[in-house]
Amino acid sequence: MPRLQLAAVAASVVGVGVSIYLTMVHYAGITPACPVSGTINCEAVLSSSYAVIAGTSVPTSVAGIVWFGVSALLWGWRFGPVHLAWSAVGLLTVLYLVFIEIVRVGAICLWCTAAHVLVVAIVMIAAVMTVSPSGRGLGRGA
Repeated sequence: MPRLQLAAVAASVVGVGVSIYLTMVHYAGITPACPVSGTINCEAVLSSSYAVIAGTSVPTSVAGIVWFGVSALLWGWRFGPVHLAWSAVGLLTVLYLVFIEIVRVGAICLWCTAAHVLVVAIVMIAAVMTVSPSGRGLGRGA
C-alpha cells in the first residue's frame, strides 16, 4: 500500500477516535477537555442546537464516526475516483460546520477542529493521488 494511502487510513482511524470521544462526551453529559470560555469554547459548540443532527438527539459526531469509518475502509482498497468523491463530501461538511461554529455559535471547538484538520488532510491526500501520474502519490515509493 502506498505511503500516502496508509497515511489516509491512519488519519481516518484517528478521526474515528476523535469522533468517538465527542460522542461519549455528548452522552455522558460531561465537559470536554477543552477551554470553556472565550472564542475557544468546546462547551458552547457541543451544547448548541447544531451539535445534533437536525430533528434528532443524535450528536453530529456520530456522523463523524460513520464518515471516518467509511473513509478508513475505502482507503484500504485500491485508489480510485470514489476516494476523491468521498473526500469532497467530507470537505463540504467541514466547510458547513466551520461556518456554523464561527458565524452561528461564535465559538470554536478544538476537538471539532482536530476532526476538521484530519478531513482536510485526507482531501489533500486524495488530490495528490489524483494528479500523480502513477496514482501513488508524489515521489518514489510513495
